Amino acid sequence: MRIKICGITKVAQGVEIARLGATALGFICVERSPRYVTPTQIQAITTKLSASIDAIGVFADHDLPLIIDVVSKSGLTGIQLHGSETPQFCQQLKQQLPQEIEIIKAFRVKTAESLSATKAYDQVVDSLLLDAYHPQMLGGTGHTLDWQDLQKFSPKQPWFLAGGLNPENIREALSQLRPDGIDLSSGVERSPGDKDLIKVEQLFEQLRLIETEKN
Repeated sequence: MRIKICGITKVAQGVEIARLGATALGFICVERSPRYVTPTQIQAITTKLSASIDAIGVFADHDLPLIIDVVSKSGLTGIQLHGSETPQFCQQLKQQLPQEIEIIKAFRVKTAESLSATKAYDQVVDSLLLDAYHPQMLGGTGHTLDWQDLQKFSPKQPWFLAGGLNPENIREALSQLRPDGIDLSSGVERSPGDKDLIKVEQLFEQLRLIETEKN
């Protein structure tokens, strides 16, 4: 299972979180976010990561040239689209980015019925991410989804579960659902952009226990 820790802002924290076991780090490229980082800040972290660690830039309703420019300057290996990007936009982005760049489309899930919107993206993105809906915030809200609503969710692409996950509730979430990846931000923070490495360690301890129990 992929484990993405999002909202990384500090070099030392990013390196340590990767060492602890994260398979991907997320970087917020949305200027109004308290977790925003510039391409230069992202590159300072990605240059210190193993090639096996994915570096995902989070965008929301940005234009194509800006996204492509940030990718070229920062060492990102993937793009997460967290706004109202259309399937047509995703297709254009896919055509203009290098083939190896992963495209993840995030959905802020309000009701079980809203999951139907994901089907339009079957052919144009590599992965999906389901986050909790909040009227003002794009992500990092600390709010969980209704996991029961997701139990029949079976998309064609791999998918990440996000939304209010933390070391205390990850066991319950993964007992109900089988996502291909998990995404955490506020659940392992002291404050926006400042990760709590003790909580990160606790998360990986819980994941190891879950894996041991399976075997």
